[in-house]
Amino acid sequence: MTVRLRPHHLLCLLSYSGRGYSPAFSANMTRIAGRLGAGERIEIVEGPDDICAPLLNEADPHCRRAGAAERDRMAARDLGRLPGAPAARPGAGLVFAPGLVRRLRAAFASGRIRTACAGCEWIDLCGAIAAGGFDGAVLHSNRPRPGVQQGAPGE
Repeated sequence: MTVRLRPHHLLCLLSYSGRGYSPAFSANMTRIAGRLGAGERIEIVEGPDDICAPLLNEADPHCRRAGAAERDRMAARDLGRLPGAPAARPGAGLVFAPGLVRRLRAAFASGRIRTACAGCEWIDLCGAIAAGGFDGAVLHSNRPRPGVQQGAPGE
């Protein structure tokens, strides 16, 4: 299967630690992070994605608002400027391979791809997780597993 993600959720997943807007949202995002950490393919979409699904029955879900679309635009722009980063435009596909997650997390921690985070209610939590080496993040594909040889940095 493929996980449908909007561009700014590529960034959110890097530091996601199990907290969210509701228990249903958190359970869904945790499942998605597990699928992506296991190598499932991502398709970039415009507008609400698989992470937004638990919120879409609300009267005015923030994932349909202009602010979310602006975050997507900023995330796609920042990722487009990062050497070796995936294209974050609708229809593009990628896999969160360990080397890619390491590069994205390094850029996130340094602030190079965090323009979309300005004004987000989770900015302090995500910043603390990044500052702590992403300990506590659900997506652990940047960590070597004991007894498993890791591939080349670009994979």
